[in-house]
Order: sequence, then structure tokens, then C-alpha cells
Amino acid sequence: MKSPKLIKSGIKTSLLAITLAAAPACAGAETLTLYSAQHEQVVDMLTTAFTKQTGIKVRVHEGEGPEIAAQILQEGSDSPADVFFTENSPELILLDEKGLLAPVNATTLHAIPARYSASDGNWVGVLARENVIDYNPSMIAAAKLPASLLDFAQPQWAGKIGIAPSDADFLPLVSAVIRVDGKDKALAWLRGLKANAKIYQDDESVVAAVARGDVATGIVNNYYWARLETDLGPAKIDSKLYHFKGGDVGGLINVSGAAVLKSSHHQQAAQKFLAFLVSHQAQAALGQSDVDFEYPLRAGVPPNKLLTPFATLQPPSISVSALGNDQDAGLLLQQAGLI
Repeated sequence: MKSPKLIKSGIKTSLLAITLAAAPACAGAETLTLYSAQHEQVVDMLTTAFTKQTGIKVRVHEGEGPEIAAQILQEGSDSPADVFFTENSPELILLDEKGLLAPVNATTLHAIPARYSASDGNWVGVLARENVIDYNPSMIAAAKLPASLLDFAQPQWAGKIGIAPSDADFLPLVSAVIRVDGKDKALAWLRGLKANAKIYQDDESVVAAVARGDVATGIVNNYYWARLETDLGPAKIDSKLYHFKGGDVGGLINVSGAAVLKSSHHQQAAQKFLAFLVSHQAQAALGQSDVDFEYPLRAGVPPNKLLTPFATLQPPSISVSALGNDQDAGLLLQQAGLI
């Protein structure tokens, strides 16, 4: 979950403008408890439309993905959560490994390509983001950017790269480097970043720093640059995106997904919420909105016009299951002194 720093007041979301087959809420309407580590604006859009369609109310508890996952682990079978909706797959994998997730209805799973959901069917992919380099062309030319993410550990990048290692979105990238190159090389890369990088609180801070010329480049998800571009306007943003090619680990695709907790007392309603998240109307509305800048994962649904076409991206071939649960990534970040 990210704060709405970059969202302009008065933005109208297309999701609420779409006519849904609404069912009126009754006085005794069922209420779901959603534990959310997705973007606040996106969740507001979705829960409002879901309630309008079904009459089922949604109470939202928000936080960062790893923190929410840790809370669910601590609560165990006593958790009040019915659904967990998060930005990155490793938190879902962790909860699945602990046996806390219920199987997702088959119809819901079939709405999304299988490679973006749990192999055992216990959570479903909803949206995706691409890891990119945000750069300021007045400080560095695109031709001077590295071919590989790992090159940023080299001494020539000292003071020229911004990162947010404590942001939950950085963890899956470290997990991907571990998967591709092993723990030793991943640790060496992180120590190189420790020596070279300017450290920021979150990805939003990184894109803002690059745009104002505090640092030449930054490692971020595509979402945050598009959010800033929308906030400032295309004529006023002084930065661009660089996409890694050839399957380099720097082009990792992060999957945002959702699951029903096995302990939920509202299983049917919770499954309805997951089905709504991957429905054509919700996915299409997200792609058309000026609030969300992620890729809808339902086949045939186009993303926001600011995004590079999904089919042209060249990410590493790492499945969500192979990415793992981020536990090793967290340990390496500590060893490198980055968190």
C-alpha cells in the first residue's frame, strides 16, 4: 500500500463511471475484511464498485505487504481477514507455504494466464508491474545506461543511482537476482549498491528525485513514473523510462495478487471479491483509469496508454513460484547494510 502523494485532487476514476449490474445493499449486508497492501487509490476504486455490484460491504485494513503478511502469520486461524490483496507475489507465497490460504474458485483462476497465479491454485494474479530504470536525460544519455541491472554495482555508478531498499517493491528484485545469479553474487551486487547509491524512503521518492535532478537514475517500478507524469503533466516531467532487454533480471515483472484466507467466515463472499478483481469490467476499468498504472492480467485487456505494450517487454523467465517468499532477500539486504 502506497500513500496518495502523487494523485491529483478531483481525479475521476473510470471504474465508477462504468455501469455494473448493481444489486442494492440491504440493512443486513455482509461485510468482508480486506487486508490490503495494494495502492490505496486502486483499492478504493475496486471496493466501491464491488459493493455497488454485489451489496457486500468491504472493510479495509492497509499496510505494507511484508508487514501485513507477518500480521496474518501472527494471527493465524484467528485472523479477522477474509481476503489478502497485495502488490507482490512473495507475500502470498509465504502465506501459502504456511497453509493459511483457501483454494481459489476454478472459474476465477481460469480468467488469468496460469503463469501469473499460484501453481497450487491458492491465490490468483490480478495486476502486474515492470521493474525499470527512471533516468534524467539532462544528466545521462540513454545510450550510457547499462545493459544489465547488476552493472550498477560497478564503481563508475557511484552517486548516480537512487534506490529505495526498504520499499516492499525492492524485495522481489533481490529475490530475482538470487534466483538468477545465486546468493553470493546477489550479496556482492547489494554491497556495490550500498557503496554507490543514494538511498530514498520509497519508489515515489526515487522518481521525484530523478525528475528534479538530485540523482541521474533510479531503480523503480513503472507505476511510480506514470503516476508522477500524470500528476505533473507530460510537458513538465524531466525524466524518462529505460527498459532492460534480453531477459535481464532488471526487467522483472512483479505480480500483484489476491487470496482468500482459509480461516475466513465469509468464504462465498470472499470468493466473489476475487472473481470481481479478475472480471473483464474491473480489469478493463483499471486499464482505462488515471489512477492505476499497472498491467491488467486478464487476456485481451489493454493497459493504460502511458504504459509500454506488455507484449513488447523482455523480462527474465522467472515464474512467480520460482521467485519465492522474499525471506532470503530480506536477509541479504540486512547483510549488505541496506536495511
